Amino acid sequence: MTTDAAATRTAYGTCALCEAMCGLEYTVGPAGVESVRGDKKDPLSRGHLCPKATALVDIANDPDRLRRPVRRTDDGWTEMEWDEAIDLVARRLSEIRDTHGRNAVGVYAGNPNVHSLGAMTHGIPFLSMLRTRNRYSATSLDQLPHQLTNMLLFGHQLRQPITDIDHTQFFLVLGANPMASNGSMMTVPDFGRRVKDLRARGGRMVVIDPRRTETAAVADEHLFVRPGSDAYLLLALIHVILADGAERPALYVDGVAEVRAAVAAFTPEAVADVTGIDADTVRRLARELVAADAAAVYGRMGVSTQRFGTVCQWAVHVLDILTGNLDRVGGKLFTEPAVDLIRQKITGRGHFGLWRSRVRDLPEFSGELPTSTLVDEMTTPGEDRIRAMVVASGNPVLSAPGGRRLDDAFADLDFMVSFDIYVNETSRHADVILPSTTALERDHYDLIFSSFAVRNVAKFSPAVLPKPDGMRHEWEIFRDLALRYAALRRRSPRERFTRASLVREVRFRLSPTRTLDLLLRRGRRGLSIRSLRRTPHGVDLGPLRPRLPDALSTPDRRIDLAQPLVLDDVARIRAALTGAPAADGGLTLVGRRHLRSNNSWMHNAPRLVKGKPRHAVLMHPDDLATHRLADGDAVEVRSNAGAVRTVVAASTDVMRGVVSMPHGFGHERDGVRLSVARTVVGPSVNDLTDPDRVESVAGNAVLNGVPVTVVPAPDQGVGPEPSEPSNSAVSSSSPHGPTAAPRADT
Repeated sequence: MTTDAAATRTAYGTCALCEAMCGLEYTVGPAGVESVRGDKKDPLSRGHLCPKATALVDIANDPDRLRRPVRRTDDGWTEMEWDEAIDLVARRLSEIRDTHGRNAVGVYAGNPNVHSLGAMTHGIPFLSMLRTRNRYSATSLDQLPHQLTNMLLFGHQLRQPITDIDHTQFFLVLGANPMASNGSMMTVPDFGRRVKDLRARGGRMVVIDPRRTETAAVADEHLFVRPGSDAYLLLALIHVILADGAERPALYVDGVAEVRAAVAAFTPEAVADVTGIDADTVRRLARELVAADAAAVYGRMGVSTQRFGTVCQWAVHVLDILTGNLDRVGGKLFTEPAVDLIRQKITGRGHFGLWRSRVRDLPEFSGELPTSTLVDEMTTPGEDRIRAMVVASGNPVLSAPGGRRLDDAFADLDFMVSFDIYVNETSRHADVILPSTTALERDHYDLIFSSFAVRNVAKFSPAVLPKPDGMRHEWEIFRDLALRYAALRRRSPRERFTRASLVREVRFRLSPTRTLDLLLRRGRRGLSIRSLRRTPHGVDLGPLRPRLPDALSTPDRRIDLAQPLVLDDVARIRAALTGAPAADGGLTLVGRRHLRSNNSWMHNAPRLVKGKPRHAVLMHPDDLATHRLADGDAVEVRSNAGAVRTVVAASTDVMRGVVSMPHGFGHERDGVRLSVARTVVGPSVNDLTDPDRVESVAGNAVLNGVPVTVVPAPDQGVGPEPSEPSNSAVSSSSPHGPTAAPRADT
């Protein structure tokens, strides 16, 4: 739509940086995007946007950004022609597979893949072509307990109940910070205004977190909880509801009696010392959940990335089900997206434990092994050892536990290819980096997050800017690499090619937009790319609505709460209950996120890095005094996995005994090419986390709740290089203790 026939135009789109799907309005001039505003007509975000959206322009214009394939040489990075780069990558992957077997090629996929239509339609099929069991992703650093419990209870890993936030009356939030994230596994842009609306209709929001987060600051009530004790608290809430006889499960729910027996020991009194929340408060919270006209319990990353994360997410579902708030307006409901990944059988229901990791015997989920064991599979000799890595839009050196160990392991690979637009902490080890266009230069549709949105919407976003000369879209890179790799594999006597493989190759030749058009037409009458182009603000498909039991994906359309996989872990927690210590005077590290930060990247975007430094470790003033530290001191934070240097900041926003560091930093490594990065100081928190500590059922990473010591920096200076852990570093707690798991949104 033209606003100035001479020079400028207005374009509409969706921000593809996080799960919020905020609608944007761009003013585009001859030199590119001149301004970015929130699209007030977007039916989901309603004009909201955050600072990251304005930094989309910084990414497109970033001088650090790669625009051509590059190859690492003894003299540095050298640009390559696309055909040369594609041939080299396909050939090396095929050679390593022929020499060492298909599992010698490892795959890691980062979060940006699910924010790219082309990566979804073409990247995932290419990675599947490699046919390796050594597949890893950000899923097991983030939401694996969500997907596992969804599969167990509702029959599909993506059958995620979504809070009907626009109608709820009582919202209980644990381990989440939607004021900073605008939702996660719950796409809820403009969360701040929605909280105000909740309060205006007489509702309440209660936040339980060891840090007074941005969300806790606007809540009606905030309760500190000791890191890693969420499972005890959630099981006690279930206990109170069942002891009161207040449960009201639907007729299609089974297993209540088994749950009653499993939680019998988790009285509010029994868990009070462990959680730090008194028994009367636990009872009150449980009864408020029952009494509310419509209520929802929301537990996110803080209750997943801990020792008992699967039990926590199961307990969240059980609370919604027992209080009658599942499939209830104002409670939890299932979405009806225009492209239904479940109904259209685009994504499988999931499977668990079909095979296990070679070194640590950890279970796979849906074809992926836990990322915490990636370093073991790269460094432990033997058959199926990973000798080559394909890293798709990921930076595990900063985002996965044991970052220093991973850093060394990537350096020792026989071959590595990264799909990335930057030379970052992980891609610096690649032999070849294949960069794609950025979000403003490609078409977009949210296949995944439309399935998690608090309102049913559909929106197609055409590219705002033209594709730069000499660049390729992600889907074109994956297409060309897939076709070249398939041609090489046909020459191998070990390979069998079927009709299905030929069909797959035909699909690689379809553009993502053409593929999306077919899915839209098949999914909902009246929707197509053409119709969505005519509605640039998006199509409102209506509010969430009750759909059970028909929407269940279980074979019998019933929900069985008594899942042996989970109840066995509840029994382990129960056995440790009497010996679980309360606060022991030590320090426990939790993470935090910033609105002006996007995981491990965009820290060289001028619009985001301006302002005060954000890397300090937060510490309660009383703990500072106990440890003879002062606000602003240079300190060394030590765990049994490593040590980093930073500065300490006094804050009453963290509870006593808890310290907090942001995630995603640690860019001061040799070879990283980010021009502004060195002004964004701060260590990587994952140099302190331990890949040997994983969640007890699914194997999700334990990223928070790390026992640490904080001491004055030996030279009173802040530097990027960590020291080796000293003898005074705190060792890991008992896996059943309350500090063996995290409790904070990252």
